[in-house]
Amino acid sequence: MYKFVSGGVCAAKGFRAAGIHCGIRAGKTKKDLALIVSDCPANAAAVYTTNLVKGAPIYVTKKNLENGKASAVVCNSGIANTCNANGIEMAQAMCNITADALGISAEDVIVASTGVIGMPIDITPIRNGMPSLVKSLSYNGSPDAEAAIMTTDTVPKEFAAVASINGKDVSIGGIAKGSGMINPNMATMLSFITTDASVEPDVLQGLIKSAADQTFNRVSVDGDTSTNDTLAIMANGMSGVKIEEGTAAYAQFAECLNAVCTQLARTLAKDGEGATKLIECRVSGAPCKKSALMIADSIINSPLVKTAMFGEDANWGRILCAIGYAGAEIDINLTDVDLVSDGGRIAVCRNGAGVGCDEDLALKILKCDEIVIDVNLNQGEEKANAWGCDLSYDYVKINGDYRT
Repeated sequence: MYKFVSGGVCAAKGFRAAGIHCGIRAGKTKKDLALIVSDCPANAAAVYTTNLVKGAPIYVTKKNLENGKASAVVCNSGIANTCNANGIEMAQAMCNITADALGISAEDVIVASTGVIGMPIDITPIRNGMPSLVKSLSYNGSPDAEAAIMTTDTVPKEFAAVASINGKDVSIGGIAKGSGMINPNMATMLSFITTDASVEPDVLQGLIKSAADQTFNRVSVDGDTSTNDTLAIMANGMSGVKIEEGTAAYAQFAECLNAVCTQLARTLAKDGEGATKLIECRVSGAPCKKSALMIADSIINSPLVKTAMFGEDANWGRILCAIGYAGAEIDINLTDVDLVSDGGRIAVCRNGAGVGCDEDLALKILKCDEIVIDVNLNQGEEKANAWGCDLSYDYVKINGDYRT
């Protein structure tokens, strides 16, 4: 139904991107200001963090997207512009500067920031850097934009896919940042998605919310929900393909969008601060969807499960413990658990009890950098996935002096 391609946010027709160092961050090399621009006005939608403490850019972006339209995304890294007395003013100034440079309305700009919370943001380097940023815009500029939104990320997060819909190619591309302070229900991450499909704003909102629920909202690194999380999508219609609810085209588009978001979400989890392993929890046989989600999230968030994965210790009792306090109404005595990786598969629990596993095989499985915790509740047909990472010594090192 779709195939992955290169190009990130520039894979879709009519999108340019750029990223530069303007001086927000210390040093002279790390890019800290990103721009994504559509060649024509686009429909747009977004979802945001559930944290009651929200970054100022979220309030400005929400207001700008009330009409469901956008032509550009501007984002800085290094300072989150959160909990600042003049935060709204600074976020609005970023929109105004971007709009003036592009010759568009400030209301057509999506603005985002990421970095240290509580530090004031200086608009001067953004204003001074904007001419260079606009001049750098390119149909191959997605990697530069991605580099400019990264903070503690160690690898870029950029994916795109193409689907043939109604006889024409429709492209969806995205970039994301996020490595720590990540917890389900929109957590510390920014992601910007572009598509050349034509999608009305209300339909686009439903699509991006559904995609978030199935992907980004299933990711946890450390249990902390951040303040600036934004997942935004722009659809400029340049493919000539219209996406309407209840059609085969809608189902194809949703599948492709979810595929791009899944890849971005998995990469976020694998790049967790200090992480050495990607952990995927697959829960099946649940009596209801809610129970499956609760259990998957509980396992992924458990510090004891995460440290066991880091230590390559098949301590399956910690998994059962996390299932038990998840709050789901299930019979633990029917539950099976397997550990799976490229190293093989091993049963560690059947009917809620240990089965005496081969420790050598378990170690071989847990030495791999991607591990699946496969839980079958044997109590229904519902299922859910969640993604996380192990918890290493480096997580404390990274976050112990993050600000200083």
